[in-house]
Order: sequence, then C-alpha cells, then structure tokens
Amino acid sequence: MRNPVLVVIAHGSRDPRHAATVHALVRRVRSLRPGLRVETGFLDFNVPSVQGVLESLAAEGVRDVVALPLLLTRAFHAKADIPAVLRDAPTRLRIRQAEVLGPSPLLLAALDRRLHEAGLTPADKPSTGVVLASAGSSDPEAIAVIADIAREWRHTGWCAVRPAFASASLPRTEDAVRELRDLGCARVAVAPYVLAPGFLPDRIARGAAEADVLAEVLGPAPEVARVLLERYDAARTPALAAVGA
Repeated sequence: MRNPVLVVIAHGSRDPRHAATVHALVRRVRSLRPGLRVETGFLDFNVPSVQGVLESLAAEGVRDVVALPLLLTRAFHAKADIPAVLRDAPTRLRIRQAEVLGPSPLLLAALDRRLHEAGLTPADKPSTGVVLASAGSSDPEAIAVIADIAREWRHTGWCAVRPAFASASLPRTEDAVRELRDLGCARVAVAPYVLAPGFLPDRIARGAAEADVLAEVLGPAPEVARVLLERYDAARTPALAAVGA
C-alpha cells in the first residue's frame, strides 16, 4: 500500500525569503524520509496554490493525501481557511488534515538550537531571560498556547521566559525585553517562534533592538522537519477521519 502524499500547506508571503525558507524545510523533510512524496502549496501570494497542487495530484491518479498546515498554533488558518480549501479539493482525493506543528518538545529544542547558534551556551541559561516572540493572533486558544510554551520553556533552566507578539496581542517584543531587564536578567535574548522570515518576523527583529541576542527564525531546523514527519505519521493512521471522503 502506497503512503499518502504529504502536502505541506504554507501561508505564503510577498517576501521571497518566506517561500525560500518553506522550500528549504521541505527539502530537509525529504532528506529525512527519501521514500515519501512531499509537495508544497501556498494559501496566498506564492505558487503553486494548494488547490493547484491537489488538482494536479488528482489528475495523476493519486488517491490519498495528508494535508499538513505549516502553522505553529491552531488559529484562524488552521480552523477555517485550510478546511475550506480542502473541502473544495477534487472528490477523488481522500484527504486527512494533520495537526499543526505546535506545541512540541522538538520545537523547544529547535528554539534552543537557534539561541545557541546565535552565541548562547548552556552555561548562559541561568542568567539569561528569553522573549518567546510569536507572530500573534486574535484567537485566545493560540495566545494561551504561547503562554504555556513560555512557562514550560522556563523550567528548562532559563532565568525567565516571557511571551511577546508581533501583532493582534500584547506585549510587544520590545516591552518584554524591558520587562526582563527590570527583572534583573544579566542578558536578554529574543527567540522568534516563527517558521519563516517576513513582515511580522521583521517587526520582531526591530523590537529586539535592545536585546543582547536575536536568534534566527526556526526555518529548516532538523527538529522542525521531524515534527512535520510526526504529524504526518499521526494523520495517516486510519483512526483519523478523512476530509471530504
């Protein structure tokens, strides 16, 4: 029995760095599981579109697909946009929608990786406060998840961890940086909890002007690629109902 095709669904952006990073992540996923077919579709701004990818697969005779939202929290896109696109897919396709990537211990490991790549060492943890800077959302569930991740990450040894948001919610990155300074942290680092560069990650970077360390976005970190495969494996089990079957 053939494995379902994995269709990674990215948001898309006018910023060319976004699509380049998504493609780099997908290449890493393919390298981790060479026998798996992985396609990429975008909701907006970039090509191919999700609908176009699904129509092409149906035309080839593909039957089973796992659609994986390239999102860190379950907010509007995961709850509304993506299910709507999948409902309009060719009827011959059996599509299962995978869960979003976060939260996951692997993503915390990826955040640590990016901070270490930016110059921090494990010995720096007790004296370093970290801003967990996400894109932001008007969805209370998504905001609560970010706060929970910050609390969990704090227990791994950091001086303090504060969530921050580039849009829709408060505090902003710069405010969280100042709060950590006021708490007495000897060093402040900003860890973007975002997958690819773009408008909001750039806002996070500007908000980190007074921080000591600014990590890169998660991007094609190997831990992120492993989360994608975990979500794919969970979604392709028969226990999950097919979308539009």
